[in-house]
Order: sequence, then structure tokens, then C-alpha cells
Amino acid sequence: MNVYQFVLFLHILGSLALGFYLILPFVLGPVFKLATPAQEGAVTAVRTANRFGQYGLVIQLLSGGYMMSKEEYPVAWMVIVVVLFVAAGALSGIIGKPLRLAIEGIRQKKEVQAHFNKVRTLSTVLAIVVLLIVFVMVYPNLFA
Repeated sequence: MNVYQFVLFLHILGSLALGFYLILPFVLGPVFKLATPAQEGAVTAVRTANRFGQYGLVIQLLSGGYMMSKEEYPVAWMVIVVVLFVAAGALSGIIGKPLRLAIEGIRQKKEVQAHFNKVRTLSTVLAIVVLLIVFVMVYPNLFA
């Protein structure tokens, strides 16, 4: 196995981690209807999965950067890819704070609906960004 194949393997692993962001808006819906102790556990699990998703984004960015350096891609495509990945990274980072605040609020028996709403909105936007990333990756020649 050569270096490129190994990096491609890492890139595919990273893309699997990003799959979490595609299902996140659908996972969050039922969480808000759970009993308070179950909400805490579910939101904690989502927060942990978000962290793994962020690691996946870093793997994607590094492995994708390596693979871009080995092939010829349209400049417009490379710019769009970098912008989308930065947007995904920013959104996944921003989601972390309302998740943390929701966990703290649940523990203190405070109202957390505002935090849930923020996470739901951000996760929907993030899912759209990840879908755009997949589209751009599948069709790089559209940007030639």
C-alpha cells in the first residue's frame, strides 16, 4: 500500500465521521421530547459525537489537502471546497456552546429550549453544508 492509498483511506474514514452531521437534525427532534434525565444523556452523546465529527473534519481537511497536491483540480473547485470545510468546521464548533449550555441547564433544571432551538438550526445548516461538500466532491468537473 502506498502513501496515497493510505491517505485516501483516512479521507474515507473522515467522510464517514461527517455522516453524523447529515443525521444530526433528525436525531435532535426526538431528544427534545424525552424526559429530563434522558435529555441530559442524549445531549451529552450528541456533544461527544460532535467532537468526533470535528476530528473527522480535520482528517478530511488534511488528507484532502494532500490529495489535492497530487492531482490537478480546478482552482474554483479548490476554493469552494476550502470555504465549505471552513464553514462546516465553524458551524460544528459553534454548536458546541449551546450543547454545553443545554447540558448545564438540564442539570440545573432550567429552561433549555432556546439552546435546543439554536442547535437544531445550526445542525440543519451544517447538514446542508455537508451535503454541498458531498456534491462538490462527486462533481469536481462542474467547476472547470
